[in-house]
Amino acid sequence: MVSVTNFKMITPLFFAFSLLLQGALGEIVCENLPNNLCAFSIASSGKRCLLENYSTDKGSMEYQCRTSEVMVERMSDLIESDECVNACGVDRKSVGFSSDSLIEPQFASKLCSPACFHRCPNIVDLYFNLAAGEGVFLPNLCEAQRNNPHRAMMELLSSGAAAGPISSSDSFFGDAPAPASF
Repeated sequence: MVSVTNFKMITPLFFAFSLLLQGALGEIVCENLPNNLCAFSIASSGKRCLLENYSTDKGSMEYQCRTSEVMVERMSDLIESDECVNACGVDRKSVGFSSDSLIEPQFASKLCSPACFHRCPNIVDLYFNLAAGEGVFLPNLCEAQRNNPHRAMMELLSSGAAAGPISSSDSFFGDAPAPASF
């Protein structure tokens, strides 16, 4: 029979052990995520999860969640919230990483909106880095998008930024420093 004193001593130990066990079992491993939670998630290792598609032997298209080599510096163990997915205008069915959506005015408008840009650091960090790979500084793109969305998109399209990295003396483009802390 367990006495009250023993029970009081065992309870905190049991609680501590359960927290440790939950932490050990609660790690995010991309390959273990369902496809509908894969895109915009970050594994416990700090690497981004990536939804990939492949063709089966029977010719049908299948999807799988994989760990990418893209490391996120200040975040890990994250499955993006539905609130951020909706606010930023991203799609959980996105396959791979692409900056192509940055040239779509509707997407840029949502990404640059306060609901996304100031409240969804994971998605903003991803697109900040994708934009930088194209030679575009995302905060400048967002500022131009807020002031004159049509001109911002025309400058982006005419610059050739979507085709690859560029260099320009225009203040709209330039070296892209790391994103500010969120």
